Amino acid sequence: MAFTPLHDRVLVRRVEGEEKTKGGLIIPDNAKEKPAEGEVVACGAGARKDNGELIEMGVKTGDKILFGKWSGTEVTLDGEELLIMKESDILGIIA
Repeated sequence: MAFTPLHDRVLVRRVEGEEKTKGGLIIPDNAKEKPAEGEVVACGAGARKDNGELIEMGVKTGDKILFGKWSGTEVTLDGEELLIMKESDILGIIA
């Protein structure tokens, strides 16, 4: 299914968290925190100013990003769990 977010929204795939600690202990699934890191899958066109002028998005498809712990809305598309969030929920791009 093709999905394109509207306005200043971004579709994000979470990056999987670590399976082991630095000491080698395996972390069970129920003890793992959801990572606040992901990859941009799709972007909307951008927000609009009051005069109708388009504000370009600061992120693009393929960017690795950091976002707030409680950011976004979880959705399932084609059996894959993804997040839809506003561009303002993104804290930064990982170089």
